[in-house]
Amino acid sequence: MPNNHKEIDATDRNILSILQTQGRITNTQLAKQLGMSPPPTLERVKKLERRGYIDRYVALVNPHKVGVTCFTYVEVTLLRHGSTPLERFNQAIKEMDEVMECHHITGEADYLLKVATHDIPAYEEFVIHKLTALPDVQNLKTLVVLSTIKQETRLPVNNH
Repeated sequence: MPNNHKEIDATDRNILSILQTQGRITNTQLAKQLGMSPPPTLERVKKLERRGYIDRYVALVNPHKVGVTCFTYVEVTLLRHGSTPLERFNQAIKEMDEVMECHHITGEADYLLKVATHDIPAYEEFVIHKLTALPDVQNLKTLVVLSTIKQETRLPVNNH
């Protein structure tokens, strides 16, 4: 997506900021916070959705409540490079529920994954039966999360 952050005004940025922390807010409540009436507020939200500023709405699930207690970051180095191995790896990763994030990166490794599993044995199963089973994976480096100090989903949209 092109860098079009200047195409939205301060009110749009406020809408995005509020919706990132209060995703279930009603249009009437949003309008009140903005000092606007509900119809133009709703139109602005719909416009932000149509233009792709609002990607989707989600519920953030407490991982411990659903038994997900092991988070790891995995640096993956591929054996071969080029469009075919990269595309093959990308597609395989998209199909793995344990992978929460996948980033193609610079540096010694090719990819950085954020992986969520129930526990260390489940992570070991994931590594053995899924990740290292991929034909182009050469090396892994795993970093286990001991504790999380800050985890944010909100982007700083008002800092431009």
